[in-house]
Formats: sequence, C-alpha cells, structure tokens
Amino acid sequence: MLVVDASAIGALVFGEPQAETVAAQLGEHPLAAPALIWFELASIALKKIKAYPVERLHILRALTLARSLAIRTAEVDHQAIIALSERTGLTTYDASYLWLAQEVGEELVTLDQKLARVAAGRF
Repeated sequence: MLVVDASAIGALVFGEPQAETVAAQLGEHPLAAPALIWFELASIALKKIKAYPVERLHILRALTLARSLAIRTAEVDHQAIIALSERTGLTTYDASYLWLAQEVGEELVTLDQKLARVAAGRF
C-alpha cells in the first residue's frame, strides 16, 4: 500500500506534467489517504476552474474520475497531527498524510517538496 497526497493525485487526474512520474510510482499498489484528500482535490479543481473557466466541464469530469480511484480513506489522530506539525513545520493538512504513512509504515507519494523532505527525515 502507498499513501498518496493531493498533489500526486491532482497531477494524475488533472493531467499535470508530473502525471507520468506519479503513475509510475503508484503502479498497481493499493492506495490510502486521509479523508481530507477529497476536500483538497476539490480545492485544486476550483483553482483550475478560476484560472481556466473554459475548461470547467473537463476539470469537473476529472474530479469525478478521481473519485473512481481505489483510494482507501482513513481517519487520523488529530492531536498527533498537531504534534507532528509542531515538530516538522508542516501544515496540519500535510502532516496528516505523513502521519498516516508513518502509522501504516508505508511510503508517501507526494509532489510537495517540503513534505517529501520531511518524509525523508531532512527537516
């Protein structure tokens, strides 16, 4: 199983330049994420709609397709998230992904450079 964040799934479903890299990393692995991933993907979609209003329908379809991905969502320990945020300087959102990866002992797939550095122990 791999833990994925919104930056990675967003690149994949919205056709960002890094989509192929993310697809290669994900392969056929089962995926997991904190439940907040869907809120973050909706936020990404809204930003894209504002930037490219003529692409609205395409963006909304991509968001709908994202929901068909087999991503197991999990609850997180919010107090542990706060402590992790304090130690690492991550937002509580990013710390949620890192906490889940640590909790299940799996790799975190992200395109967020700060989150990737912290996940690798370089903070």
